[in-house]
Amino acid sequence: MAHIKLKDGWPGIRGLFAFRSDTGEILSQLAQVLLHDPNTLYRAERELIATHVSFLNDCHYCQASHGAIAAHHLYGDEELVDSVKRDPDSANINPKLRALLNVAGKVQDSGKSVLSEDVEAARREGATDREIHDTVLIAAAFCMYNRYVDGLATFTPLDQESYRERAAGVAQNGYLRLPRMIAEAEASAVSVQS
Repeated sequence: MAHIKLKDGWPGIRGLFAFRSDTGEILSQLAQVLLHDPNTLYRAERELIATHVSFLNDCHYCQASHGAIAAHHLYGDEELVDSVKRDPDSANINPKLRALLNVAGKVQDSGKSVLSEDVEAARREGATDREIHDTVLIAAAFCMYNRYVDGLATFTPLDQESYRERAAGVAQNGYLRLPRMIAEAEASAVSVQS
């Protein structure tokens, strides 16, 4: 049960966005820029970074939802997503992504855990300064998102199918649709009450 009164039927961060749509809009915009907008890192790679950090933070909602989105981008390859989140060193991924996941894992531990040799290893595998920057920011943002979701004990579905169902829409449309849906639902509720 959530620590605060949230709307029924809105799991995870979606319930928090419905509770406070003004901050939800800002956090959705950040997710849109980091995970969906054009970038030299593929959307699947960025979702894998978010999934891995969420796994390290033991945030079931975020690892399941972003893992499902990553799997959608990877044509349903849930085994690859699972291997990346649990052990990127043995996952069947390119060396650049492996090096970036190492950096992301270090950020999850502590920003000060990222060493210059970690960054240099990513550069040797072809990572640009922008990709290194974005990896660190995705990892840092997901530490915040994970703690936001779990710190308020939001409702977390345990069935993987509910995450798969939503993944296709997010993978295609991005992260800005949810705040609009919430605002429309709030406006509709207000007009019904009037």
